[in-house]
Amino acid sequence: MAFDMSHASPRQAAVFFERLELTRLLSLYGRMVSAGEWRDYAIVGLTESAVFSVYKRSSEAPIYRIEKRPALARKQGAWAVLGQGGMVLRRGHELEQVLRFFDRGRFKVVD
Repeated sequence: MAFDMSHASPRQAAVFFERLELTRLLSLYGRMVSAGEWRDYAIVGLTESAVFSVYKRSSEAPIYRIEKRPALARKQGAWAVLGQGGMVLRRGHELEQVLRFFDRGRFKVVD
């Protein structure tokens, strides 16, 4: 007995960060930890996106999510910074361009 597999979809591989992208994200994370802004992070590879989430406290929801969605690369840009509640704060085609969101000087250590 032969089975017709033409309707079955192949298993999609998870999207994940490349080595240079992950290095850049962890560098930003280290800088923000030393500034006292962030304390924890999580990385998830899903079928449609890879997500780097950062937390002020590990028991809370993430304060920022940095997403890579290759399906949007030709449209809005594969990269996005999302705030709490899923609001898109910055979107772009290049990771460096999107991460400039965190260089705006809004993060200052106060004594």
